Formats: sequence, C-alpha cells, structure tokens
Amino acid sequence: MLTVAVLISGAGSNLRALLDEAADPDFPARVVVVGADREADGFAHAEEYSIPTMLVPWREFDTRDEWGAELGAQLDVWKPDLVVLSGLMRLLPPALVDAWSPRIINTHPAYLPEFPGAHGVRDALAAGVAQTGASVIIVDNGVDSGPILAQERIPVLPGDDEHTLHERIKPVERRLLIDVVRRIATGDLDLAAMA
Repeated sequence: MLTVAVLISGAGSNLRALLDEAADPDFPARVVVVGADREADGFAHAEEYSIPTMLVPWREFDTRDEWGAELGAQLDVWKPDLVVLSGLMRLLPPALVDAWSPRIINTHPAYLPEFPGAHGVRDALAAGVAQTGASVIIVDNGVDSGPILAQERIPVLPGDDEHTLHERIKPVERRLLIDVVRRIATGDLDLAAMA
C-alpha cells in the first residue's frame, strides 16, 4: 500500500478527490497525513476522513530554507512513500526537494511547459490560446519544470474568464492526479525512471 502525504494551502479540492478515491478499499494508496503552510480550509476534508494534519506556518520562519527544514522534519515523522503538492502555494527549498526527489509530485492547471507559475490559467487567457490543459509533474528545483507524468488538453471557450476556465480544468487535474497516484502505487509508473 502506497502511503501519501498531501500538502495544501487552501480549499483542498484535489485533496478531497484523492481522499474520496482512497476510501475505496481497492484503491492501492492511503493518505497518511495532510500538511499546510497556513490554516487551510482543506483541513476539514482531512478531519472528515480522520486523517492527521500538520501545520508548518510559513510566516513563523525567517527563511524559506528554515521553513523547508521544519516541513521536512514533519514529513520524516510520517515517512510517506509519496508527497503530493495539492495547491501548496510555496516553492519548496532545494534541500527539501533533493531529499524527497523524485517522490514529490504536483498538479498544475496548464499544459506544461506552457504557462508555468502561480497564474497558469490567467496567463493562458492573456495569451489568447485556443486550448490549455492540466498536468501532473515530478517536482524539481525549477518552477513547474519537472518531468511530466500525465497531461491533458482542455479547450478555452469563447467567453471564458479565469474562474470558468479553472473550474473546467479542476476535474481533469483531479482525474489525472488520482490516475498517477494509482499507477505509482501499482508499479505501472516508476518515478525513479522518469526523473
């Protein structure tokens, strides 16, 4: 059984989808802890499923490296097989990425390498493209630059704004994430070979 830690910053919609899926006894992975860099609404999903939570508040540390060291120490307590960034709005410091690579994955609301960064949906709209997408990647020390594990195209429709487009991307992100976690758990996807 693959053990998973999920790190969030907000509502945790991808987390919720993963928890719902993991509730099925036939799903080959279990979320063992949910962590956040701030008080996050998504903790409610963890509580509903009786999943432990950990809070490592960004603002309580002088540097990103210090915050990352504490986050790493907290993850070490749980010893997950995989770390999923699910809306964590912080770049992990290199030492933490290096310690866990390639066992850290992230979802992104764009068809990478197109539109990396915190505003992928907004950037796609500003560029006037006909389609964007959703991606799941291995986290590296760049910004959304790691090896791509799964991705899918999503059309940009006339009249789309950032909210409507993002709402259409989210279900695809969730489906891709669940599929990638399943494939890692069953051995159909070898992260070490992808890194």
